Amino acid sequence: MNLFSDIRELVLASINSLQAEGALPADLNLAPVTVEPPRDAAHGDMATNAAMVLAKPAKQKPRDIAEALAAKLAADDRITSAEVAGPGFLNLRLAPVVWQQLPAAILKAGTDYGRSTMGQGQRVNVEYVSANPTGPMHVGHARGAIVGDAMASLLDFAGYEVTREYYINDGGAQVDVLARSVYLRYLEAHGQEVEFADGTYPGDYLVPVGQALKDKVGDAYLDKGEDVWLQEIREFATDAMMDLIRSDLAALGVEMDHFFSEKSLYGTGKIEAAIDSLRAKGLIYRGVLEPPKGKKPEDWEPREQTLFKSTEHGDDVDRPIQKSDGAWTYFAPDIAYHYDKVERGYDQLIDIFGADHGGYVKRMKAAVSALSDGKTPLDIKLIQLVKLFKNGEPFKMSKRAGTFITLRDLVDMVGADVARFHMLTRKSDAALDFDFDKVVEQSSENPVFYVQYAHARICSVLAKAAEQGVSTDDATLANADLSAMLPAEQALVAKLAEWPRFLETAAKAHEPHRIATYLQELASDLHGHYYKGNKEVELRFLQDDPVATQSKIALARAVAVVISAGLGILGVTPATEMR
Repeated sequence: MNLFSDIRELVLASINSLQAEGALPADLNLAPVTVEPPRDAAHGDMATNAAMVLAKPAKQKPRDIAEALAAKLAADDRITSAEVAGPGFLNLRLAPVVWQQLPAAILKAGTDYGRSTMGQGQRVNVEYVSANPTGPMHVGHARGAIVGDAMASLLDFAGYEVTREYYINDGGAQVDVLARSVYLRYLEAHGQEVEFADGTYPGDYLVPVGQALKDKVGDAYLDKGEDVWLQEIREFATDAMMDLIRSDLAALGVEMDHFFSEKSLYGTGKIEAAIDSLRAKGLIYRGVLEPPKGKKPEDWEPREQTLFKSTEHGDDVDRPIQKSDGAWTYFAPDIAYHYDKVERGYDQLIDIFGADHGGYVKRMKAAVSALSDGKTPLDIKLIQLVKLFKNGEPFKMSKRAGTFITLRDLVDMVGADVARFHMLTRKSDAALDFDFDKVVEQSSENPVFYVQYAHARICSVLAKAAEQGVSTDDATLANADLSAMLPAEQALVAKLAEWPRFLETAAKAHEPHRIATYLQELASDLHGHYYKGNKEVELRFLQDDPVATQSKIALARAVAVVISAGLGILGVTPATEMR
């Protein structure tokens, strides 16, 4: 049940009726017509912009359209009044029975309330994390993992068919460095003293990998050159790091559907196929680029290279895809990887990148546009940095890596639920402060606690009602009589009515932080309603009359259902009690 969608359909039907009568032209575009909460709740329950957006194409005054539309809407039993405001906005008030029926609908639907068919089964690939397999993931990776995972869940809830994908960057020189670092730990496992040269990875996390390599090959690689062991240790080390990464992601509640290896693009013809696809469209040529901004011509050595004509698809400059010596640039395998995604038939692509990839956005969008002939949209979300604090001071050290906070450190210190919710309290392209003390603080200033406490508070109310002999199962509560609903209770129901609309808006924008925002607002309304009951007895969830109690807790339980659904999208387990 989606009240806003239902009333929008009523508005559209009324417009169609006016068109049939000749009061409005027949060829109007009705897509811009919306039904939303009014800016001021005193103006009504819902508002529509129909008259405002139709006035110009209909060549009529907005107020004239609004008045004709108001007359049509007022004839529906669900509408108690339709009032024209200002130049032509239309404010609607719904019949009390509409609000009274919503809690029952929520209880019958359960956490599927608000689930949408908006996506119509479109296939969406969400690529996120994609950390280099050279060590444990850090807090920055954690935020990207959480945002990507919540986005995938949000899109799934909105009716899309979603694939969660991890791109393994195992084709570059950094994996050779990893192999050399593991070889040093391998020598160390054999009792040799080693020295980590600049550029190698000295982290203790490679100690067990070196030992595991010794257990597997014994002394086979001792005193041998790289030509003997480099390729084998590359694969062994990459597998070990990916096992570590999978374990860390699992601790955070993240599970991928598909892992794609960059290495699989090399020597298989996949890069060549992607470039040939662009060449067939006249987008590959030999040329010389202009000096980069800030470079003087005398400081720039022009070289003829193989270039992708990315400017034809919205980029600022054309991009090199092959160097003058014939080697591929780093952009070439990225093109091939996205070509593979296009060929797999996805309707939409979403990439979650770190903030340092800002310069990468236009070129990648241009590539996907070219590869798909503009048919497959690519949305790239940049994840800004996380600033860590403890005891009010910047917090940087990690007990494991020695140089940064790992994802596992984060989970061990505050738990996956707290980490996930807090990382989603701000838009992904905004920097986020993470204070290890504040995120576990039990206060109304802590959004994690505030939302969880709302759910736990309702669980407590239901438990007390059960002790009084009141049936608290959803099937029974769905049949509760809410005909005596008070205005304050109706306001709480109105907030529940916004959930399906809020969810679709978040899904369209690819912004899961909006779900966290809604949950904070709903929790605030619940807590506020609860505290009002301290002064206004009739608002208390627990009444002396069991029948009255059942109607009150039906509303409370509906709130809990929506909180649970929202937390489920964010990957957070609802709290049943606060400790």
